[in-house]
Amino acid sequence: MQISDPRCKAYAQLLIRAGVNLQPGQRLLIECCLERADFARLCAAEAYEAGCSEVLFRWRDDEFTRMKYLRAAEAVFDRADPWTSAMLNELSEEGAGLLAIVGEDPRNLRGVAPDRIRRARTATGNAVRPFRERESRNEFPWCVCAAPTAAWAEAVFPVLAPEAAVDRLWEEIFRACRVAETPGADAVAGWHAHTAALKTRVETLNSLRLRTLHYRNGLGTELRVELPEDHFWAGGDERCVRSGLPFSANLPSEEIFTLPRRDGVNGVVYGSKPLVYDGTVIEGLRLELRDGRIVSAAASSGEAVLRGALTVDEGAAYLGEVALVPAASPISASGILFYETLFDENASCHFAFGDAYPCIRGAERMDPEELRRRGANHSITHVDFMVGTPDLSIVGVTEEGVMVPVFVNGNFAF
Repeated sequence: MQISDPRCKAYAQLLIRAGVNLQPGQRLLIECCLERADFARLCAAEAYEAGCSEVLFRWRDDEFTRMKYLRAAEAVFDRADPWTSAMLNELSEEGAGLLAIVGEDPRNLRGVAPDRIRRARTATGNAVRPFRERESRNEFPWCVCAAPTAAWAEAVFPVLAPEAAVDRLWEEIFRACRVAETPGADAVAGWHAHTAALKTRVETLNSLRLRTLHYRNGLGTELRVELPEDHFWAGGDERCVRSGLPFSANLPSEEIFTLPRRDGVNGVVYGSKPLVYDGTVIEGLRLELRDGRIVSAAASSGEAVLRGALTVDEGAAYLGEVALVPAASPISASGILFYETLFDENASCHFAFGDAYPCIRGAERMDPEELRRRGANHSITHVDFMVGTPDLSIVGVTEEGVMVPVFVNGNFAF
């Protein structure tokens, strides 16, 4: 597929106009791999068309990243260069937009020492803490999206020829993001209609005023999740605290989410799909939690990387997100395993270990310590893992003690 395909332009316009919802005079940072520089340039052109004052780029490259992890000096993985943290922290402080275009090889860091990955994550996470905190509070508009690369497409469609695999992955991205054959405003309007439908489910969940959720499925998941007082569910578009304008943090998105109470999760949960984390595929995930803390972690592959991910800081061993996605969602119905969390999490109910999005009423007036007292977890990491299955049952208990079916056979009960 050529970048001149009108759907590529429509997709870029969707990301700028509805994803970031960039405003005239605002700056934009685009993060992207070098292989998809053509699409990043297309997004930059759309940003300038929307009145962007300046587009900045931050490039990634799989080969360079792998080379660094295998060959760089040990001390490198315990530090973050000040110019990287300064750029992210200062741009977020000014309210610039962020467009992160993912598409890396899901197995790029196979064979890399897990301790190097863990240490690099910790060093970088601490250096950009102000940026991550502003991001979780929606203090600037941000959007994570995807563009296919040859290595990613090969992982998803291994039986196709390389060019055909990339073309097929483009098609699936367009379908998941509701980009119609007709370019332009139709894609934006279609996305707004989708987010409005998600808001309907959000309203239903919020009206239930749930206190706990009990998960059970055939994999062996048996988990009780307590929700904080004054929590709320969110989904569809977000609101930028600074401007009050909507933006879509993920394209695609099928989830409704909130936060668990930090010390209120007990039981065992099994991963239902592989988790791709920093260039490693983690399969067969099993976590045991006691009073919110992950006390046991195992995986059939990638276990050392999983254990490292859970120890980047103290909060990494607690859950920070509860997300509901029906098995009937379009991405799930496609039957495709994308090996990319942005897509796989939107095909399955999931949790995240690490930092919590502060879905507590009045959170904008609370400092991190107050949020923690109210039940929110805090960490420099946030890693989604999928738990949804076709037989998943979720039973909620309301504040009045009434049991309510939330999920039956993998789908919403209402």
